[in-house]
Formats: sequence, structure tokens, C-alpha cells
Amino acid sequence: MKNKLKMFWAIMVIVVIAIAAIIVKPTKLGLDLVGGSRLVLEAQPVNNEKVTQDMMSSLQFAIENRVNKLGVSETVVQRSGEKRLIVEIPDVSDLEQAKAYLGETAELEFKKVQKLPDGTEIWIPTGISGKDLKSASLTTSPQNGQWVVGLEFNMEGAKKFAEATRVMVGQPMAIFFNGELQSAPVIREPITDGKAVISGGDSGFVHAEAKKMVDLLNAGALPVPAKIIEENTVGPTLGADSIAKSKIAGILGLGFVMLFMGMFYRVPGLIANVALIIYGLILFALFKIIPVTLTLAGIAGFILSVGMAVDANILIFERTKEELKAGRTLFTAINSGFDRAWTSIFDSNMTTIITCVILYCCGTSIVKGFALTLALGVMVSMFSAISITKNFMHLVFGTGSLKNPAMFGLRPEEIGEGFQAVETKREKAKFGILE
Repeated sequence: MKNKLKMFWAIMVIVVIAIAAIIVKPTKLGLDLVGGSRLVLEAQPVNNEKVTQDMMSSLQFAIENRVNKLGVSETVVQRSGEKRLIVEIPDVSDLEQAKAYLGETAELEFKKVQKLPDGTEIWIPTGISGKDLKSASLTTSPQNGQWVVGLEFNMEGAKKFAEATRVMVGQPMAIFFNGELQSAPVIREPITDGKAVISGGDSGFVHAEAKKMVDLLNAGALPVPAKIIEENTVGPTLGADSIAKSKIAGILGLGFVMLFMGMFYRVPGLIANVALIIYGLILFALFKIIPVTLTLAGIAGFILSVGMAVDANILIFERTKEELKAGRTLFTAINSGFDRAWTSIFDSNMTTIITCVILYCCGTSIVKGFALTLALGVMVSMFSAISITKNFMHLVFGTGSLKNPAMFGLRPEEIGEGFQAVETKREKAKFGILE
């Protein structure tokens, strides 16, 4: 019993932390609930090359990764026509902030000098760009201590960079970032280790400028330059009245489920209702801590997981009632009910989690949000059904006999007279067999 009390107080601590997180942390809502910003990007062809569908698919993937790395911000990135992307960012009405979320359009390019017939020198591409970059890092120059950006190329990029520096010994190689010349060091010898440095010229970079460049480069090089051609704010597609009606519908639905559990399973049903409330507090706190941006799809995932949490309790209580009908002692029947139901609960929930993983890996941002909320709900529901409900059942019923079968929704004549072992260690008793 001492361990059961420790578990009870541990659950209470978790509940207090969850309530504090719900009160302190703000709730992030999606574009369909609170509105936000809408940006239209247009791919810009390089050297008069045609923008292909593969380029646009890669551009869409890169932009979506930038603004929705965790799959929880519910940013919508969708194609429009042959060369345009529509980006919708929820709960951001400041267009400048929306552009910051987008991460701008980092474009890194290495160029070399070419002399025109009239003697004029111009910079032309070497064929090495941000697509060949593996990673960027913020560091300092050993010569003057200024902030510099270290570049490391991928395998293909390292080969191209080594070949370019081999034929350009004694010539300058210019580094352009977003169309601006950053530095043009003279190549003294071939660079074969696949690494380079952006120094920022004589004045060098300030820390914030170099850090921003590193962040943009690590966010993923765009396969083709993109320009913002349209920007505006949008209102929520659902009004405040619709949100209020959705809340009422959710409360009524949950209320009917709790009423059913109480009427059909009596005291265990009431315990399950308390555990369900705790489950909701813990899950909602997780949504705020992560944070998860709630849209209608995310709310659907949350409500679906509530149904699965109730389903786990129903399996447990039905197994417990079967054990009581077979003549088990109360304590043994409760343990047996949980143990026998656990396999079914685990298998069904794991199949759901596997489906959520597939949806998260292969789906768009809205589908990812649904998958994430559902997966979190399923995992918390397993903890709620097995740990919280079981702990409360033991505390309420203890290890005594079942004097009132109606507490489980049973009639006295339904209780069987099967073999009842006298357990030497009640805490370890399983299925009425001596250990």
C-alpha cells in the first residue's frame, strides 16, 4: 500500500505541473482558427533555365522544412501554377515577422572572373552553389579574431570545389550570398578538404549578421531562387461563433462518454472518468509545452485519442468483471483484468502509433499535425489507463473482498465460486495462483 500511495502522490505532482503549464503557456492556434499571414513565392529561373516540376517540388519541400521543421506549426505550403508557392503562416499578422519565419531565401554561389572582349571583368558562376553545401558553422578567424562563417561541402560539392580551386590557382574566387559579394579571396593552392570560409571582407561580420547567415544556410539551400511577389494577412476561416460551438460540442460529447462509463461500470467507471480528466490535463499541457499548433485536424486527433483512452478502460473493466464472475478475489480480479487486457491495449495502440509515424513522415503539414496529436494522445492514454486507473482502483478497493457487486455493475448471483487462492504476498498475486 505504501508504494501505491507514492504512486498516487507522483500522479498528483504531474497533475499540478500540467495545470501550471496550461495556465502559464499560451495556446497556439492554426490559420483556420485565428488567421495569419499569406505569402506568394515565385521561382526565379537561373541563366534562363526553365523551372521544372522537379525543381518546384524540391523548392516546396525546402520551404516547408524551414517553416515547419517539427511538423507542429501547421504552416501550409502549396503549389499554385507552374512557378508559384502559397505559404500560409498561422497566428502571425505581422508580415515582416512572417518573412522572418520563412527564413528569407538564402542563396549561396561561388563565382570567378571572366574578361569580356572590351577588357571589362565580370563575375560568372563556377557551378558551385548552396546545393553543394553540407553544413555551415559560426567561428572566428585565427588571423584577426573576426567572426567568419565556415562552410563544409558534401561529397559532390567537395569534388567540384577541389577541381575549381585547382584550375583557379592565383585567381580570385568570389563568394556571393543572396546576390551580394561577401569576399573574393585569391586561391593560393588547391583546396581538397571540402571546406571554405566566408570572411566578410576587411570589416568582417558582426556576430548577429554571421549567425543569421549560418542559420539560413543550415536551413537548407533552395534548389532555385524564389521571390516574394505577394504578401497579405488573412482572417480565420472559422469565426468566434464557430469556435464556441465546437467547444460546446466537445464538452457535450465528453460528458455523454463519462455518463455512460459511470452508469455502465459504476465505481470503476467513475474512477476512469477521473483518470480521463487527468489524461486530458496532461495531454493539453504537452500540446502547450512542445508547442503544438491546434487546428481542426489536430483537435480531431486529440478527440480520437480520447475515444481510444476510454476504449482501454472498457477492455480492462470487462476483463475484471469476467474474473469476478469466475470467482477470483477482488484484488486478484483487478490485477488479472489489467494484465489480461494489456496485450490487446498495447497491440491496438501500437498499430495506431505506427500509422501516425507513416502519416508524419509522408504527409503534408496539416496531416503531420493530426498524426502528432493522435500519437501523443495514444501514448498518454496508455499511461493513463494502465498506471493512473490501476493505482486509483487499488486505492479505492484495497485488498478486501467484494461485498457489494453492484459497485462493478454486477448482480450477486453473477459472482462465481471458483478457486480462490490465499495469496502469501498480495502485492504479487496474479490470476489467483500462489507465488
